[in-house]
Amino acid sequence: MNATVSSNDADKNLDDLVSWRADWRGLRAVVVGLGVTGFSVADTLAELGAEVLVIAETADPDQVDILDVLGVAHKIGAQILPANFDSAGGTREILESHAPQVLIVSPGVVPTSPILFWAAAHEVAVWVDIELAWRLRDKTDKIADWILVTGTNGKTTVTQLTETMLVAGGLRAASGGNIGTPMLDLMRDPIGYDAVVVELSSFQLHYLSPGQILPLSSVCLNLADDHLDWHGSFEAYGSAKAKVYEQTLVACVYNLQDARTEAMVENADVTEGARAIGFTIGAPGLSQVGFVEDILADRAFLDDRKNTALEIATVEDIENIGVITPHLLANVAAATALARSAGVQPFAIREAIRSFKLDSHRIELVGEWGGIRWFDDSKATNPHAAAASLASFEKVVWVVGGLLKGVDVTPMIQRFKSKIRGAIVIGVDQQPVLEAFAKAAPAVPIFAVAPGLEKSADDARRVMLAAAEAARDWATEGDVVLLAPAAASMDQFVDYADRGLSFAVAAKAVNS
Repeated sequence: MNATVSSNDADKNLDDLVSWRADWRGLRAVVVGLGVTGFSVADTLAELGAEVLVIAETADPDQVDILDVLGVAHKIGAQILPANFDSAGGTREILESHAPQVLIVSPGVVPTSPILFWAAAHEVAVWVDIELAWRLRDKTDKIADWILVTGTNGKTTVTQLTETMLVAGGLRAASGGNIGTPMLDLMRDPIGYDAVVVELSSFQLHYLSPGQILPLSSVCLNLADDHLDWHGSFEAYGSAKAKVYEQTLVACVYNLQDARTEAMVENADVTEGARAIGFTIGAPGLSQVGFVEDILADRAFLDDRKNTALEIATVEDIENIGVITPHLLANVAAATALARSAGVQPFAIREAIRSFKLDSHRIELVGEWGGIRWFDDSKATNPHAAAASLASFEKVVWVVGGLLKGVDVTPMIQRFKSKIRGAIVIGVDQQPVLEAFAKAAPAVPIFAVAPGLEKSADDARRVMLAAAEAARDWATEGDVVLLAPAAASMDQFVDYADRGLSFAVAAKAVNS
């Protein structure tokens, strides 16, 4: 098929499409991927009158039925797989037939995808839903301030806690992005919001142009190896994360315990007047939020910050959230800085802290038997998150492993080897974990659970039951059995929640 991409008179100027009230009719758009987010993109563009084509490897039949009702064209099936990009009826033919002016891609589309090379060769813009949502944020007269949250670990907790603080402060607020409600659904709310807290993954940030969004405040919580298989290098991963600070209006919040986040702020092109605000688990200095003994204190958002500090909450208040760990204290300090940047008063933040609860599978106590506590931190899907868990306990029988995403666990094992009484290795990427222990902690006892031949519920139950039995046999009174896999879960489980639930069931089974 001959290419039909051209710069004809009907082409829209994308620079003009920066409002819900702009004329989106006739814009030729291809939506790549039909998860919850992809569907929200297709639905929104159809409402605006764009000419939309959805291409996806798989799709929920109910969503496809709704696309049919909306009159949105779609191509679902193997013909759009990258391996078949140039085959008859494949992706290239589909794209050239539709001649899109913009691709809105799922953040999971890797930078090396032939779809992206095709878009670059044909000068077709590539967006993610976040950029489209920003352009459409004025659907109602109430235009929300955006607060951006990213980092290797802690994003979801800080996003949800910041939202809770904003609501406690009397603002109509919501959270979305990489979690929860798609951003386009929030932008289409008939009432509108005062503020939205947007969790951003490195994938989403990769596709955003620097300065595309003007957030009220922003934070990169921390930076450590993760998703190196997707980004190709740690440098590329860090560069994506650093985009979160671009054009920030009020506060660039950074981690005093992670110099790389401070460097990101120093190098960011921010709006004039934006301030650098540090958060710490230690005593706060000028323009910082941190802890004076057991008091969470603000020395950033008050007039006499050189000489005084505002008391926000106590560690006792924070204990209502969950097990006190350095990681949790840092997350609370970061969320407090973001909420204070939006004008939320200390008493409201304190009430929010007292009422907030962590999501499941985040250092969650499963049970205690014979003086041994069992914790589910299945959400620890990378070494940085697992390290935060390991740092919280003295003696650990550690359940570790899964899909490692190209990262090396050797430094973490070296750091915590004195705490690890034994390690139970699960997952399909066992060899790198076993080699890391052999290199960094050869004296630590290891039990490797044989992976199943295929991903199934029966395999998942078997894996966790074997892991729990080994942990029970090794642990003694005062120990912690900790599921903190430092790896993704999709090799043997549906997701991290499924992995955590399997661990909880197995722990109770072997201790009953």
